[in-house]
Amino acid sequence: MKMHWKQLVLIALFIATLVSAVAQTAVVDPALLTKASAGDAAVQVLVGEGYAAGNGQARTAKQAVEDYRQAAEWYRKAAAQGNIAGEMHLAALYRDGKGVARDMEQAAALYRKAAEQGDAGAQGILGVLYSMGQGVPHDDVEAYYWLDLAASVKGPNQEKYAANRQMIGTHITADELDAVQERVAQWKSAHPR
Repeated sequence: MKMHWKQLVLIALFIATLVSAVAQTAVVDPALLTKASAGDAAVQVLVGEGYAAGNGQARTAKQAVEDYRQAAEWYRKAAAQGNIAGEMHLAALYRDGKGVARDMEQAAALYRKAAEQGDAGAQGILGVLYSMGQGVPHDDVEAYYWLDLAASVKGPNQEKYAANRQMIGTHITADELDAVQERVAQWKSAHPR
């Protein structure tokens, strides 16, 4: 049986589509992979972001899960080096259960690492987690502490952190407020911005 050239073209297109669907979606620049594999934490974050985004390509649910799993591995490597962006991205994956099992305690621990390094976003998130008791025990004093630190940094979320701090402040005593303000002052003197 002889195949017509149109049939061959259709078969070739079908095979190309099938191979494309089976192939991993996220395509990461080999030069970046080399730097990331060599231990460059900032590049590890970039590689993780590439996997998490899927490089803007359409992907199946199974491919997205695998891409997030790969992203988590690269973020974990960066976070292990104390990279704030790696800690924040990995925390978000744990919070949302993308590429890893949802684990609010692990997310809170990672946000805390970034918060202790002075990241205002992590401080604000940690304050909210304490106010809601997610991944950490409910503690309005701790919530106020972290939100106060976050609210002291100029940025797009400064007003939101200040409003949350004020709301939490209505749930703590005057003595607790004095103690937490002293802690904030100590932290700020030890960590000038």
